[in-house]
Amino acid sequence: MADYVLVHGAWHGAWCWDKLVPLLEAAGHRAYTPTLTGVGERAALLAPGIGLDTHIQDVTDLIEENDLRQVILVGHSYSGMVITGVADSLPDRIARLVYLDAVVPRDGQSMASAAHLGALLRYAARRHGDGWRVNPPGERRPGKGGLFDVTREPDLGLVRSRVTPQPLKTFLQTLHLSHPEALAAIPRTFIECTDRGAAVALMRRIMRRALPQYGPGWERRTLRSGHDAMIIAPQELALLLLEVSPTR
Repeated sequence: MADYVLVHGAWHGAWCWDKLVPLLEAAGHRAYTPTLTGVGERAALLAPGIGLDTHIQDVTDLIEENDLRQVILVGHSYSGMVITGVADSLPDRIARLVYLDAVVPRDGQSMASAAHLGALLRYAARRHGDGWRVNPPGERRPGKGGLFDVTREPDLGLVRSRVTPQPLKTFLQTLHLSHPEALAAIPRTFIECTDRGAAVALMRRIMRRALPQYGPGWERRTLRSGHDAMIIAPQELALLLLEVSPTR
């Protein structure tokens, strides 16, 4: 039995994993789906001071409180930042890092700097978020990408109703690694969603400019899905995640 910790991307919440979790559990594994502070099911806590370090602590606390070890730590999109920070804090507890169509940061980078999005995010916060809040990307017209590549009902309606604003600080705060050698020793898998050509412009720019530089310890997989693969292609994603289980 393996322990999966699934960390959602920006503007999402634990709800986005609802199709995937039963598939992992049916295979005999446990899945934990924390909601990061200030978004999703914890949107009532939204505040300007919430940063990347807050979200790293959310996941670190979950792993320690449940005494999880040999964790398969999965981060979607923005949460490539989060899982990198968690693994740097708890390298002995992580069996594998899985970057699901996610940013892969280097030491000293923020989400904004890794994807060259700082000016755009600051502008969005000034215009629509009182200077500190970034709203989810707008929905594209039918046939042109929907929301995070989710285009079909009832999934599109679900995403539309559940995404929430996120603090600008989470995108701007830099990641500082304390244990880079231990982090580099953890096996890593990057899953690239290849059917995201019609995604919103923000997601396209993030994925195009922040792909990892593959080297020792990296495994690359592709998944024919749009960006929100856990919603669009949960069965196919589950198969990929089961393949990296240390119990296989």
